[in-house]
Amino acid sequence: MVDKLRNIALVGHGDSGKTSLAEAMLFKAGATKRLGRIEDGNTAMDYEPEELKRGITISSAFHQADWKKHTINLIDTPGDQNFFSDTRTSMQAADGVVILIDAIDGVKVQTEQGWGFANEFNQPCLIFINKLDRERADFDRTFQDAAEILDPKPILAQFPIGAEADFKGVVDLLSMKTFTYDDDGKVAIGDIPADLKEKADSEREALMENVAEADDELLERYLEGEEISEDEFRAALRKGILNRAFAPVLCGAVTKTIGVEPMMDFIVGCMPSPDDRGPKKGVDPSSDEEIERAPDPDAPFSAFVFKTVADPYAGQLSIFRVVSGKIGGDGNLYNVNKETKERYSALLRIAGKEQKPVKEAGPGDIVAVAKLKETRTGDTLCDASAKIRYDCAESLPPVISYAVTAKEKGEEDKVFQSLAKIMEEDPALKLTRNTETKEILLSGMGQVHIEAVCEKARRKYGVEVELKIPKVPYKETIKKKVRVQGKHKKQTGGHGQFGDCWIVMEPMERGEGFQFVDAIVGGVIPKGYIPAVEKGVVEAAERGILAGYPVVDFKVTVDDGSYHSVDSSEMAFKVAGSLAFKKAAEQANAVLLEPIMKITVTTPDDFTGDIMGDLNGRRGRVLGMDSKGKNQIIIANVPMSEFLTYAPDLRSMTGGRGMFTLEYSHYDELPAQMADKVIEAAKKE
Repeated sequence: MVDKLRNIALVGHGDSGKTSLAEAMLFKAGATKRLGRIEDGNTAMDYEPEELKRGITISSAFHQADWKKHTINLIDTPGDQNFFSDTRTSMQAADGVVILIDAIDGVKVQTEQGWGFANEFNQPCLIFINKLDRERADFDRTFQDAAEILDPKPILAQFPIGAEADFKGVVDLLSMKTFTYDDDGKVAIGDIPADLKEKADSEREALMENVAEADDELLERYLEGEEISEDEFRAALRKGILNRAFAPVLCGAVTKTIGVEPMMDFIVGCMPSPDDRGPKKGVDPSSDEEIERAPDPDAPFSAFVFKTVADPYAGQLSIFRVVSGKIGGDGNLYNVNKETKERYSALLRIAGKEQKPVKEAGPGDIVAVAKLKETRTGDTLCDASAKIRYDCAESLPPVISYAVTAKEKGEEDKVFQSLAKIMEEDPALKLTRNTETKEILLSGMGQVHIEAVCEKARRKYGVEVELKIPKVPYKETIKKKVRVQGKHKKQTGGHGQFGDCWIVMEPMERGEGFQFVDAIVGGVIPKGYIPAVEKGVVEAAERGILAGYPVVDFKVTVDDGSYHSVDSSEMAFKVAGSLAFKKAAEQANAVLLEPIMKITVTTPDDFTGDIMGDLNGRRGRVLGMDSKGKNQIIIANVPMSEFLTYAPDLRSMTGGRGMFTLEYSHYDELPAQMADKVIEAAKKE
């Protein structure tokens, strides 16, 4: 039943308790026999060796909890910024989001980013303030923090009983009951005690007011003092959540399972089903016209693949969310993006590290099939007679790159094949070849991301990957206009070689590249030899002047020369062009250029001074600043050479709370003192 299904993504900053919440929900629902603990390495959701070693979620995990005649599909997403791209792509499969906030640390950059993804996908949110049993936990401060930063506005639906070591339960403002817990995590539901009654009545009144504000008719009745029934109140609360007018705030301590049952009640009672989310828009691949599919089991089948996993036993698993129609236990699928049919032999439901065969799946279901040959993350699968293509969210742009080589000679192919397989699982990885430095670059979301990939390559495919800081793709240019002759004359018996050209070489504006002008008049050099002169100049420019880096942003005009009717040839004029370039380069004040990157750093206010000082120390130029909630956004231009290891540096400067994006901006002149070092190093090589 589609209306009994809840697809919920658990999202929040690293160590906010997402995996522990998933474990508590599975345990309370009877889906697991014991309560898994991250410290013991026995959770159902984190099972990859790289996750167990680091104690963090690296890749989104999936499981189901049956609760009060509803099925909750849980998506446990990574909170570490190294793996946050996977959070974004996996959130597409959810209908609602539970945002976890640590009651000690409050709202972090990753919390805001996850909230931003939910806004991007128009997903209703519920906030769960966790770890209220810990020392320095502060519910009121954390709620205030969320209220100031997050939009749609958080509204209180629960408050805690006790604090820190004395935290023992929650007051639920919907049912006006208390949920208190003993040391074994057993819950007792009771009436609100006298010492909390006044606060509960006051907060319930505030909740009623917030809910009424989202419904004009109800607000009018409420302001006139009319009695609002419990059913009307709950219906209006649900409507406000689905319309994203507000986000209710619940609380607890998930490692002690405190607050888990009322939160699961809230999910099934107030969060959206696939039906509530309505039709999904796509395009007709033949016309690019917008069409849509309703979450109707009788509609034509359609689904989108949002994640790929390389399973050691099942092979490649394509995980998808069914949008419309039904899919059986085996059969054929049509991949719209690749325009091909795919055969599958088993339909699987993922429960942690296990896959369970199922006979069919319908709208809203999250299922997987193995060994599809052409299908990749982002593809749409559908009925071949009713084609539709859905647009999927792209991965976040990488922020760090390393040059990769095989540790053992002769294993290069094996290394790149294994990395290609891992990239099918992790679209946030990019493998590129820098044509200027001749290096293969592996780019990702951070140093830990890249290191985890290398560990996986060693474990799964038995290859050792060596990482090096990439070479900087410097370029060279000239600053002075000169005119020179390039003459190549050689007599070797029989036909000789003769090519003679005069060129004017002059600098151009930065970024304009190379321009060649033929200004020959009177046929002093025949037309057929002019391209050879250009070729000689281009090839010499590729080899550089100072340190072997390509020369850019210059113009060459060939304006005079001579030729020999017998000894001249294309090769002779190519050599003459090359000689002319070299001679001109010696006189034209050659300089080195370095790539400049545009960086956008998001950091909490506290670290702004440190970040600015660090950027200045890296020869950065701040272009502007903006504030967003409690964070500052700093935009600057910084030389690439100063930024090759910025990701771990920023992490240590901000305690993991800062994040950045990086994109190429332009080339600029390298200061003479630094240029001398680069030239010296190039000569040694």
